Amino acid sequence: MNKLDRMKFLVDEVNKHNINYYDLDAPTISDKEYDALYYELVDLEKETGVILPNSPTQRVGGEALDKFVKKRHEVRLFSMNKVRSFDDLDKFMRDMAEYQKNPTFSLEYKFDGLTIVIEYENGRYISATTRGNGEVGEVVTEQVRTIKSVPLSIPFKGKLIVRGEGMMTMHAFKKYNKTASEPLKNPRNGVAGAIRNLDPKETARRMLDYFSYDILFAEGENFKSQEEMHNFLKSNNFLTGDYFKVVKTAREAEAEIEKVDAVKDKLDVMIDGMVIKLNETARREEVGNTNKFPKWAMAFKFEALETSTLLKDVVWQVGRTGKVSPTAILEPVELAGANISRATLNNIEDIRKKGVMLNSRVFIRRSNEVIPEVLGLAEKYEYSKEIEEPELCPCCHSKLVKKGPLLYCKNRDGCMEQIISRLTHFASREAFNIEGLNEKSILKFHADLGVNEFSDLFTLKVEDLLKLENFKDKKANNIVNSITKSKEIEFYRFLYALGILEVGIKTAKDLAKRFKNIENIKNATLEELQEVEDVGEIIAQNVIDYFSDEENIKEIERLFSLGVTILSEEDTALSDNLKGLTFVLTGTLPNFSRPDMSALIEKHGGKVSSSVSKNTSYVLAGEEAGSKLDKAKALGVKIISEDDILKMISENG
Repeated sequence: MNKLDRMKFLVDEVNKHNINYYDLDAPTISDKEYDALYYELVDLEKETGVILPNSPTQRVGGEALDKFVKKRHEVRLFSMNKVRSFDDLDKFMRDMAEYQKNPTFSLEYKFDGLTIVIEYENGRYISATTRGNGEVGEVVTEQVRTIKSVPLSIPFKGKLIVRGEGMMTMHAFKKYNKTASEPLKNPRNGVAGAIRNLDPKETARRMLDYFSYDILFAEGENFKSQEEMHNFLKSNNFLTGDYFKVVKTAREAEAEIEKVDAVKDKLDVMIDGMVIKLNETARREEVGNTNKFPKWAMAFKFEALETSTLLKDVVWQVGRTGKVSPTAILEPVELAGANISRATLNNIEDIRKKGVMLNSRVFIRRSNEVIPEVLGLAEKYEYSKEIEEPELCPCCHSKLVKKGPLLYCKNRDGCMEQIISRLTHFASREAFNIEGLNEKSILKFHADLGVNEFSDLFTLKVEDLLKLENFKDKKANNIVNSITKSKEIEFYRFLYALGILEVGIKTAKDLAKRFKNIENIKNATLEELQEVEDVGEIIAQNVIDYFSDEENIKEIERLFSLGVTILSEEDTALSDNLKGLTFVLTGTLPNFSRPDMSALIEKHGGKVSSSVSKNTSYVLAGEEAGSKLDKAKALGVKIISEDDILKMISENG
């Protein structure tokens, strides 16, 4: 295909996706995939000097829908040009210096919502219009009136035209999806569908917000800068987001952009980049506009965390609690620096709500370095098929039991996957920390030595292990010694090792701190358990159910009879030298595993958290530290090494 033919293909593809996105609110590809097509076209237009008559690079937004009354904007709305690197951003800022001596630049969030223009007269809200194609939009006055953060009256009494973004916050999105018969794919689709609904009551149900960022006209006002506009909007009770900065240099802009990029997943609003504008308004007219963009403003887009790919298969897996969960097997795709081939699907109810099918194209999202989630259906085909819910356990073929949307295998003692998962969890680092005992070894112990229960591990002898293939003297001795060494254990590790449903390591620590010993927690009431931080009724009931099971109590007694001893807090505490300090660990430490370092910190009175926040005292970083290190730098959290923390402990002592 020659370059001109490729351009024709790209024009048709991008225009098709523009209709799906802007006009139908039903995108079939992700922003990342759209951008790849769009910028390929932009680059080819620059290379060839040819712009086809219907090129989407010359258009703004989409057309106004026929079902709405149309309105011509008093002030034309432009789209925003985008840069893809800090070098391009630096060039933009240098170009502005040709028009303004020592220019300053405003930085704001690039909201990922629906552009809405609102008009006021005599301090009263009178109308709202979508962007449309930039010249003509759709009148959505009554729909926008339902947005509680849109002020219906303002102090300013002159005519005012404000531009902003209709947004569905993350908490509103999650709350809506909990009860929705058809869940939303993402907050952006949520706001677009709400505003373009002819029934304002439906709009109100989405609990939208409106964030303003531009003043298109303000009678009698002459703003000297974007900063003045921002302050004017705030003084007239408009939401503007929690971020606005003025910078002078490209280095300052890059540093701010990196800070926001590091924390964007924690925000309650979806943003897909940052907008940088020449702060001084006097020079903007001189700088001018293209047919589509203002030349005095630019958007820096973050790397997309969403994409789409083919859902090839679904596998159902049994966990240690017997829960049977589906995992999507995907056509491998690159996303946020990782090659993704699997994603979570939660349960059959979630699958049905999202409308995903075998051999369909689905949207996936990856955030916080966790396994990606399938968001919803992008496109289905003639050969797409419904995903069937299994009736039998994929491991032991027992009849599955359904509790709400969840499936369970009740064959606790006869389902190999459950047994192996329970034993692997019990031996893991944060539980009994039995070194050298991995899933592969446990599988052999179960198959060849009849190890089914936790207590069976403590009956193993070196001569038992020597019977196994590939187990020589050294390996057998090391594992038996490690099992013996693990018998002395902190209470929270013991609780975590038991595998009580939904009791993670943090909850186990909180429970251990509150109840001190097994007898106390065995006899705890539902109300007493719920007094523990982050323990709600469900987790409290899980704890009660566990200790009400006679077999569980017998197993705990067997463990104690075989020499397992729970250490008291006095036995494990070394000092309170790190009291009041919160640490986050990232990367590989030279001399400690992360669980061992976490235990050391806690023994000296410190607290270990899994995520970086403004309340973090220190980030302890080893080799190949990941995004937690970047976030710490962005938030200004002090970064220390293994040597630093050992010095802190010894100096305080």
